[in-house]
Amino acid sequence: MLKSLLSRDKKAFLVISSVLMALTFAGWAALLNNFVVEQAAFTGAEIGMLQSLREVPGFLAFTAVFLLLVISEQTLALISLCLLSIGVALTGLFPFEIGLYATTVLMSIGFHYFETINNSLSLQWLNKEEAPKVLGQIISIKSLTSLIAYGMVWTFFTLFALEFSVVYAIFGGAGLLLFFYLWIAFPKFENTVEQHKKLVVRKKYWLFYALTFLSGARRQIFMVFAGFMMVEKFGYDAADIALLFIVNHVVNFFLAPKIGRWIGHIGERKALTFEYIGLILVFTGYAFVQDPYVAAGLYVVDHIFFAMAIAIKTFFQKIAQPEDIASSSGVSFTINHIAAVVIPASFGILWLTSPTAVFLAGAIMAAFSLVLSQRIDIELGKHQQLESTDNTVPQGAAN
Repeated sequence: MLKSLLSRDKKAFLVISSVLMALTFAGWAALLNNFVVEQAAFTGAEIGMLQSLREVPGFLAFTAVFLLLVISEQTLALISLCLLSIGVALTGLFPFEIGLYATTVLMSIGFHYFETINNSLSLQWLNKEEAPKVLGQIISIKSLTSLIAYGMVWTFFTLFALEFSVVYAIFGGAGLLLFFYLWIAFPKFENTVEQHKKLVVRKKYWLFYALTFLSGARRQIFMVFAGFMMVEKFGYDAADIALLFIVNHVVNFFLAPKIGRWIGHIGERKALTFEYIGLILVFTGYAFVQDPYVAAGLYVVDHIFFAMAIAIKTFFQKIAQPEDIASSSGVSFTINHIAAVVIPASFGILWLTSPTAVFLAGAIMAAFSLVLSQRIDIELGKHQQLESTDNTVPQGAAN
């Protein structure tokens, strides 16, 4: 990977752009709760609205394909990183409700459009054999970058007592410097296959869509309610939650590359079967756990399973028509975020009655995913059969 970075090739572009995203977003997120309370006097109502607004660009990620009518994917990725960095840099300058909503939406547009395009470019630029390994390495590097960001936040506030506006400007400014480096130092890479510039939804991708939706739904339960349970039920303070984040990123730094190689070795169906059985146990554990240390262990294990989402991406890479990847990445990102719009509010109401039911619903979703994942080899077989049929030259056609 280091050799690739020095060569300024496609892999280096993917890695450095991912570092930019991880650094700026981790810095933004690490400061957010303290900033909105201490500087903007937010209550639960305002932070809920801010988080909902943050998810809207993800839900609209399918619109990225229309921008590809006028600019290339690589250029759109760079513009998105620029918007992300500017949004983070400006956040500290607007410590009031409307200002924070505006900077959050600007940051989120950059973040979600980049994630959509980055997923597309990764599947186009990496061949099917190396994709699981390289995607795992990139997750590892992003985890290391997030750890560095947390360390920077601690240093800036503990040793230098900097203002929020200064720290946000530092993270956003670092992102802009990396953006200019990517813009100037890297050539414009040509894609081998011209991508569709329209929305593409195909019946043959149904399994990918279904697994993506269920993955997004489960992720929302983890993101919104698992951490909340730690605080409400077990009394974890901010330092405890920060420590859990650090443990998660350290574990992912070491395990994600190995998980990527493992997926490449055993195949997507077996990897996802392992993940979904594990998630059924984790969510069932959340529902009934009474010990704070066991809960913390479940939280870390749950986060490890995030890396196995690589298998859904590489499954799609194997069945997709090459020209569908860009459009389908936008569609899948929108499908993934349908849950982000629905679950926090609806399951929040359910939480008031039964937190156990919230996590058991997550276990049921994992069980549905487990059942669906058993069709992966069947769908791969259908695709290979179609490919072999398409590549067969009819007798006498050469004459």
